[in-house]
Amino acid sequence: MKTIAPLIAAFLAASLCAAEVPKVFEGLMQAGVPVRGQRGMVVPPAEIDKYDAKMKAAARKDPKWIREYTAASKPGVPLPYDERLGLTREEYNEYLALWNKREFKPVEDVMLVLRESPPGKWKISSTGSAGSLSTLYYSATDDVFHSPNGILKRLDDIKADPASILGEWTGSEWKIESDTGFGKIKENFAIGRYADNKHGLVVYRAQELTTEGSLLLDNRLVIRFPLSPAARETKSSTPAKETKPAPVKVTPKKKKP
Repeated sequence: MKTIAPLIAAFLAASLCAAEVPKVFEGLMQAGVPVRGQRGMVVPPAEIDKYDAKMKAAARKDPKWIREYTAASKPGVPLPYDERLGLTREEYNEYLALWNKREFKPVEDVMLVLRESPPGKWKISSTGSAGSLSTLYYSATDDVFHSPNGILKRLDDIKADPASILGEWTGSEWKIESDTGFGKIKENFAIGRYADNKHGLVVYRAQELTTEGSLLLDNRLVIRFPLSPAARETKSSTPAKETKPAPVKVTPKKKKP
């Protein structure tokens, strides 16, 4: 019995370390296993700014139309062509060509660790500027995230369009909107994976606005991390290469009759 006792203790310890993670984290993170990720942003080439400036100028001339046109269009992707956007057809195609060159640019290495404590409550501990993630914890029993601002409730699953700013990815999302009496707080958390299954993705945003709508706080985090066990290295490494999201289809210019 004395020789078996240490084996039983080791088995129990291993079982605790290998806690079964909730479904929303399955295939993305393992309990207690550090993951080196990159905080960054997805940006198109700077040359796209001149086209953005033209579209913003056109929007200021007819704000009612742009609001209605945006509301009627697919969210999160470039607006379909219309001459009232302030671009010629040729300029619009050049704009899309630049949009297709957008890339994920890492700006900081961060460490992420998924832990359960206490039982049924899961937290992603993080380092660096991603430390605000540590203020949230996931309740497996009611599928919500808790934050100092309140409870983030589950939204519909994410299935992002390849033409969206982050590219094609799927995941789960939670959100809270609350009125403090002095203003409004909006908070979103999402976690998922890219379509190529090479990287996972954590997206977090916290906003605080005054009653007049002025922005007091806008904390945004986009963190990419490898899904391959071999790539989950905790030692110092160089930032990952930039990733190019899927391109948007460019409408050919029609020839004049």
